[in-house]
Amino acid sequence: MTTTTTDVQQRRFRRAQWGTLLALMFCYLFYYLGRHNYGWAFPYMQAELDLTYRQLGVFSMVLLLCYGIGQFVNGNLGDKFGGRKMLTLGGLLSVAFNWLTSFATSFVTLLVPWAANGFAQSMGWAPGSRMLSNWWDHSERGKAFGFYVFSAGCSGILVFVICGGINMLVQQEVLSWRAFFQLPLLLLAGGCIVFYLVARNRPEDLGFPPIEDDPEHGPTIIGGEEGPMGTYGSLDESREDSPPGSSPAPSISDTANDKNSVQETSLQRYIQVIGNGPFLLATLSIGFESLARYGLIVWLPSHLLGDAYRDQPLGFWIGMALPIGMALGALSTGFISDKLFASNRSRPIALLMMLAAIVLLVFYLVPAEWLVLGVILLFLAGFFVYGPQSCYWALCPDLLGRRRAATAIGVMNMWAYFVAAVTDPLIGGVIDLYGTAPVFALLAVSCLLGAIVILPVRR
Repeated sequence: MTTTTTDVQQRRFRRAQWGTLLALMFCYLFYYLGRHNYGWAFPYMQAELDLTYRQLGVFSMVLLLCYGIGQFVNGNLGDKFGGRKMLTLGGLLSVAFNWLTSFATSFVTLLVPWAANGFAQSMGWAPGSRMLSNWWDHSERGKAFGFYVFSAGCSGILVFVICGGINMLVQQEVLSWRAFFQLPLLLLAGGCIVFYLVARNRPEDLGFPPIEDDPEHGPTIIGGEEGPMGTYGSLDESREDSPPGSSPAPSISDTANDKNSVQETSLQRYIQVIGNGPFLLATLSIGFESLARYGLIVWLPSHLLGDAYRDQPLGFWIGMALPIGMALGALSTGFISDKLFASNRSRPIALLMMLAAIVLLVFYLVPAEWLVLGVILLFLAGFFVYGPQSCYWALCPDLLGRRRAATAIGVMNMWAYFVAAVTDPLIGGVIDLYGTAPVFALLAVSCLLGAIVILPVRR
């Protein structure tokens, strides 16, 4: 069979497409080492610096607030300048601010560099998501975001392995708690450099035509599919003659839409994003999901290092099941939304959040001595709580078009981290009064609310 120039070009595009995705995944594999490391240091920081858990909750809140504010700003900048430089710069700045945090000697000297680290970390996710939206169209976007969030989930596993190993050395007094803010960050620096050398912001940077853009206010189908909040649907099915895996050349209307989007000012992008009703509901929902997610990430180490598991030699390591479940949940849900739900994102979100609420409530009730069941429940909690992430992010370009993807993701992520931030001191106060176990019941309620809020969102 004769190989045409189009076939060769298509294979070249697919290699570049996957190369950019893999480079982005590789970099983000190490990103959480710069902001999920601090929960491991909490018990030691509390003892050496004479801090309360409420103060440690404020320490966490500062990171999350600055991260959320940074998402609002850097998402829009990602639409303007692209993700390659911003994600690399953010990672390298995070390395520097983590090291500064490691030299702190008081509560105040902890807060200042840690707040700056939160803003630096925010330069990664939304600009990187814009890169995905540039390279992958609506029909494969759930899969692409699934892989992206999977790398973030694997980053959580890496945090657990590396920080768990450091924790053993800290317990043996070989290292101090400051190593949590130093050693893991060397990997982040290396990941950023590799990413910058390999990745490109968009297909045009390598001489390919842009992928077919989504319509101005989200995808539509022929004839439309009316939901309770507007008209949403899959992309025009008239593209069925395109070869499998191809990204067709943009039509005249797509090109016009590209020009209109490029001419939009930052304020116009924000207005379009904030004025979209289904997007606002999805944003409200991810706030509850983020509360549950960060409630587990930040406070589970304290729970497993506490009195309930003190007499269980392997009790601490059951926590490894949480990030493993998160990684597999993120990867699976992206495929599920594309294949089983016809790229509908809200239904799998609601389903998984409801299941997460049940699992967290059961974990709250199960005795610590039941280690095997604890492993299973933590795996499921991670799977169900973190799984919806790939669907939330894919919703942003689905509803608002890829030209506003980073702005939308930045706004959504800002709210997610704002909710997680303001509730962290409250959770710390609950732990001061009642211990860590009641936290899981609170997180179960949050998951249930997140599932209810997302239900009205329809494509």
